[in-house]
Amino acid sequence: MAKLKSSFRCSSCQCTVPKWVGRCPECGSWGSMDEAPVVAAVASRPGASLAKAGAGAVLPSTPATPITRIDSTSTRAKPTGIDELDRVLGGGVVPGSVVLLAGEPGVGKSTLLLEVVHQWARRGPDDRSLYVTGEESAGQVRLRADRTGAVHERVYLAAESDLATILGHVEQVRPTLLIVDSVQTMLAADVDGVVGGVTQVKAVTSALTSLAKASGVPVLLIGHVTKDGAVAGPRSLEHLVDVVLHFEGDKHSTLRMVRGVKNRFGAADEVGCFELREDGIAGISDPSGLFLHHRAEAVPGTAVTVMMDGKRPLLGEVQALVAATSMPAPRRAVSGLDSARVAMVLAVLDRRCGVPIAKNDVYAATVGGMRMTEPSADLALALAVASAVRDKPVPDGLVILGEVGLAGEVRRVPGVGRRLAEAHRLGFGRAIVPLDSGAAPKGMRVTEVGNLGAAIASLR
Repeated sequence: MAKLKSSFRCSSCQCTVPKWVGRCPECGSWGSMDEAPVVAAVASRPGASLAKAGAGAVLPSTPATPITRIDSTSTRAKPTGIDELDRVLGGGVVPGSVVLLAGEPGVGKSTLLLEVVHQWARRGPDDRSLYVTGEESAGQVRLRADRTGAVHERVYLAAESDLATILGHVEQVRPTLLIVDSVQTMLAADVDGVVGGVTQVKAVTSALTSLAKASGVPVLLIGHVTKDGAVAGPRSLEHLVDVVLHFEGDKHSTLRMVRGVKNRFGAADEVGCFELREDGIAGISDPSGLFLHHRAEAVPGTAVTVMMDGKRPLLGEVQALVAATSMPAPRRAVSGLDSARVAMVLAVLDRRCGVPIAKNDVYAATVGGMRMTEPSADLALALAVASAVRDKPVPDGLVILGEVGLAGEVRRVPGVGRRLAEAHRLGFGRAIVPLDSGAAPKGMRVTEVGNLGAAIASLR
């Protein structure tokens, strides 16, 4: 017999919950939950068979297969031709996968994926790529392709925003790679809601995901972000796709980074580095040089450290300037560093090490627009400030690693071996690290310190 149950469905995003709530847990809309009766088939008696209990069951078209008999060779990643992007993807795009690339306006998302379709088309005569844009005309995309050198006869363009028409283009072109720019501009005519709304974005993504799984064509989606940096649209958007990448960059710098957030086929913490140029975008296989300033002679107030961005070690330079002030409240200006950690390090220097900075202005910054939020940069910042106060430069060829605690102790950081190996490869011959940090590369002189005072003394 049938038992009548009730659930509640959001009118905005179709999210279903068993009990009424005032605010939708999926899209955050208030007062959008409506009651939706559900008829559930149940067994008429405790001993009823499974066939009777599941009266609505349908025989599957493809039977379940033991995992040992499934061939995985057809789903191996295919390189895109852009090494830095392949690094983040885990070797390339997997057939039938859906990748979401999100980033702020103007950061270079369209330029990057236009280069992807160009490199993909160059693979061979059977590799056609289809670039669908809902934000520009085909002529505008061609202008950018001319500027970046991404013109190829097997790159197909379609300026379209209707989902059904896009599926028709796919049926006609038969591409082996599909780019949709962007998912927030696409419209599913048979679904209620405005373009870019929660319902539309979810419906379009679901349809494109079904297309990818059924045809084996990898789909790359461009997504917008909110002012907080999160992917615009329902949270389920990130659950529907296989890979989520964030494209980041400072508008004052040409450096761009693709950062993995979710990856079902590889590590989710990889980072790819790119440089945005007049003639397009290019990968940077060795980006550490962008974050170091090469000068003829040493200058007080500078120190070099090694950050781990995902699994990639990056050398960066911290600069500090300490100046006298006549103001009752000294200024603390920070750029590229965590202001809370800077304030903590300055307090430890003043209280534990007697470095006189309480009545001075302190300016701290990184070189090249690098963001240093990792605690391993604490010791480099502290020694840069101490160097600025003493007006004595940190020795050349020295790299500094360590987290500083409130008691003035220097704590170990993960991945010291990889960090020191990268520094040694770039010509650094000496390092200051926390105690018990492990073996150092051959030829590198390492000084282990247990507290901040010992680290400052080791500079003399």
